[in-house]
Amino acid sequence: MQVPVSHEPKSAQRTITDLGWSSFFDDQIIADETHLSRLRIATVHRSRVTAESEDGVVKINLPAHSKTTDFAVGDWVLADPSNDMFVRRLDRHTLLDRHTEGAKIPQLIAANIDTLFIVTSCNDDFNPARLERYLALANEAGTNPVIVLTKADQVDDATPFQDQASALQRGLKVVFLNAKSETAIAKLAPWCGSGQTVALVGSSGVGKSTLLNTLAGKEVGETGGIREDDAKGRHTTTSRSLHPIKDGGLVIDTPGMRTLHISNVSTGLDVLFAEITELTPNCRFRDCSHINEPKCAVQAAVKDGSLDPARVARWRKLSEENQDNTPVATGPTNNKIVKPRGKRR
Repeated sequence: MQVPVSHEPKSAQRTITDLGWSSFFDDQIIADETHLSRLRIATVHRSRVTAESEDGVVKINLPAHSKTTDFAVGDWVLADPSNDMFVRRLDRHTLLDRHTEGAKIPQLIAANIDTLFIVTSCNDDFNPARLERYLALANEAGTNPVIVLTKADQVDDATPFQDQASALQRGLKVVFLNAKSETAIAKLAPWCGSGQTVALVGSSGVGKSTLLNTLAGKEVGETGGIREDDAKGRHTTTSRSLHPIKDGGLVIDTPGMRTLHISNVSTGLDVLFAEITELTPNCRFRDCSHINEPKCAVQAAVKDGSLDPARVARWRKLSEENQDNTPVATGPTNNKIVKPRGKRR
């Protein structure tokens, strides 16, 4: 027996293109599926999934034995228009996921994102090493990273924070703002046009929920302050959700993540540390560890001052962690099994 489905009324006329639909998804529709509803996942809970449609919010009916953990906020799915029964999920254009300690499969964060706003604040929460983890994640997923520095109104000069963030990756865009101000919308407008999807990631208490509320033009996320003793944030957001941005586009909020394990992000690290990876072909040994080998191009650059030794140290740490945490396929060609490479850090 099907559960009756109710469609929440839409607040404004929207097209499927406004929700992020593009030719990438259109090309996946076969002739027998043209009559199906095209829905975008808005929330994922333990026992239910909701989606955005041109007509408002829809509760998707899932077949027996379906797992909500297979869906990510931002996914596009096809459903029977008569009862909103799930038919299939379309291939993702981009996917953000993270590996948590002890978990066998990655945790889905968000799908089909154009731009990832990596949010941090102009206080003691600012941590270049943590930002590099988010950048590696964004690079690997193929989404465009932008560093958003909040609480800029609480410091005399936000420029030093902006300069440090800009140095983390070539061509990286960095914006500083007051998340409570309407000017934040204008500063982020280049990435928030109609049909564009952004996601907010960062530690708890850096102003993600405040920024979400500003972008959405209404109260959609709980906000909290920071602890006075260490400027670290209190946890505010506890789930992922998709919301329309006030002047166009969509935004996905995510829970605060202070711990982010690195796994399966080799390409992302190469992009992040391009100034290092571009030097490695010039080393004498192809498997150079860049520690004490003769004629090491990386160490030579450190010695002549053209390469920051702190960056090399962080690159080495993340590369080793990625290698340890990335599963490898072993066994005969036609019967390979995937095993963890080493202990998670």
